[in-house]
Amino acid sequence: MPAPGLMIIEAPMGEGKTEAALAVAEIFAARSGAGGCFIALPTMATGNAMFPRMLDWLGRLPDQRAEPGAHSVFLAHSKAALNEKYTELARQGPTRIADVDRDGAEDEWRYQADERVASAELVAHHWLRGRKKGMLSSFVAGTIDQLLFAGLKSRHLALRHLAVAGKVVVIDEAHAYDTYMNSYLDRVLSWLGAYGVPVAVLSATLPARRRRELVEAYTGSTVTDTDLAQVEKADGYPLLTGAAPQAAPRMSLPAASGRGIDVRVERLDDDLDVLADRLDEELGEGGCVLVVRNTVDRAHQAAQRLRQRFGSDHVTVAHARFVDLDRVENDAALLATFGPPEKVAEAGGKRPGKHIVVASQVVEQSLDVDFDLLVSDLAPVDLLLQRMGRLHRHQRGEEQSERPARLRTARCLVTGVNWTAEVPEPVRGSRLVYRDYPLLRSLAVLEPHFAGTAQTGGTVRLPDAISPLVQAAYGSESVGPATWQEALEKARYDHEVHQSEQRVKAEDFLLDKVKKPGRALTGWVDAGVGDADDTRKGAAQVRDSRESLEVLVVQRRVDGVLTTLPWLSKNRGGLELPTDAVPPAWLARTVAASALRLPYQFGFPKVLDQAIAELEAECVPAWQTKESHWLAGELILILDENCRSRLAGYGLRYTRTDGLEVHRDN
Repeated sequence: MPAPGLMIIEAPMGEGKTEAALAVAEIFAARSGAGGCFIALPTMATGNAMFPRMLDWLGRLPDQRAEPGAHSVFLAHSKAALNEKYTELARQGPTRIADVDRDGAEDEWRYQADERVASAELVAHHWLRGRKKGMLSSFVAGTIDQLLFAGLKSRHLALRHLAVAGKVVVIDEAHAYDTYMNSYLDRVLSWLGAYGVPVAVLSATLPARRRRELVEAYTGSTVTDTDLAQVEKADGYPLLTGAAPQAAPRMSLPAASGRGIDVRVERLDDDLDVLADRLDEELGEGGCVLVVRNTVDRAHQAAQRLRQRFGSDHVTVAHARFVDLDRVENDAALLATFGPPEKVAEAGGKRPGKHIVVASQVVEQSLDVDFDLLVSDLAPVDLLLQRMGRLHRHQRGEEQSERPARLRTARCLVTGVNWTAEVPEPVRGSRLVYRDYPLLRSLAVLEPHFAGTAQTGGTVRLPDAISPLVQAAYGSESVGPATWQEALEKARYDHEVHQSEQRVKAEDFLLDKVKKPGRALTGWVDAGVGDADDTRKGAAQVRDSRESLEVLVVQRRVDGVLTTLPWLSKNRGGLELPTDAVPPAWLARTVAASALRLPYQFGFPKVLDQAIAELEAECVPAWQTKESHWLAGELILILDENCRSRLAGYGLRYTRTDGLEVHRDN
């Protein structure tokens, strides 16, 4: 590349995109003089997983200029204070630091520096822990929202631009964002391009049109339409695209690792008894199965039926509707059981002879797990391919000999569809999550690959088929049987209307386009949103989602005493909580780590208002004081002795095995 700019890295799951991006970051930094790096990820879970990887990378970076404590690090999301790795660094920070951004007060923090890390180059500076200042740290891993806020008209916007102006920005899982979020991402990229901030974008399943949009956003009008057309037409996989303002983009086709797998794709009726019978047959010699549902309610239903058939010990549930502490333990348990063999050995875990994990989309991106068989609800083809990436992911024994003989061929059973309809019809939950058009296009491009329908033998070759399937599904060419075309056309029209509405909605508070050099920035945040912060309400400003409630979950015993949830590990379970005083900081932190986001039922305005009123009526006044840093202003959901509650006309039940279940009161 003639100068540092935008590098788009497209490569299969598990191929090493993150390591490639860090190498790019080092080269871009050396050429541009950047003094740090921000790695943006789709979720808090992926941010938490990236943080130790970033620290490991930083620990190996040669830097003769660095003095002790020269590099500050930050985990940029609303739950960073509950991340043990991050808080450990914070405790090991400088002895005396003034924090001027805690509730507007000038509080002084005094910590005794640990002699073992006195010469460490990585410090989580306390002055940089405020929600406005954290992004000023040299090296940051966090959610994509923090980057998108730089495209939102809001207070302290200049501070957010300053935070990225001297860094290399890495954007992971670029395919994971919808039209609304992409409107903000494209605007931010245009400003980064104007500032000369180097950017690396990573994706395993990036549509060609989206590749062109990213390059166009970053380079502005300095790249010709002819060059942009070449970017969109680029064929090959893996693919590197390099672009910088005032220069023609460059494409390169690096050699792939040579790893490959044939996945046999089959239809499966959407019936729980059919699912149980099929798994009973497949697991005759043992094996580990991943069942992915597109909604938590469907995951609960499937898990309940499978436990009846296989027993509770052989079925595990994983989704986002667990309190934070439980979810962290769930993820750790999955990695210790189904992760890479070396990680399983390190954790002292053991892969079971027979087991079924029923999960939501949480397994698509954040967990490096390996299963013998996949059952998945129909999803957009890029996401379905991500799920297939969890099949036979790790080499276990020569020629897969450690897998049961019946499961040595990787197979994906696609369900969540009424296959008997003239045009196959996805179930309602999937259509609400993904909309009809992406699902029907996914079905159309997969149709020739289903077992017994074509010369392909019912297989999808990974990674060879990834790019062709994604480009076909997201392209403009007609796909699918002739009898599907009317339904596809109607779905396409509805989808384009929805995308147009998202773009218009995003424009409400979208930062203006970059103007010519020398133009004043006066008024650039007029008619903005005011404060933008890293909360659920803040995230809703850059994500097209309903505002949702987050609650802290505790239990009330029969005698009326409030306690932490009884099963919490590390001696944190069943602890009594004072209601006439502020709990000690360590105890309040345990309650704060028992946070849970209420599901979609509580996102409707009337239900939301009623739920807030009922939760506020249960507030503990002593916890709302200024001294209660962890609990003040939080909503508390109190479960009874049977871990049940009622809220806004819904019955709630929480268990350690299944998380939160919601039922409409009769």
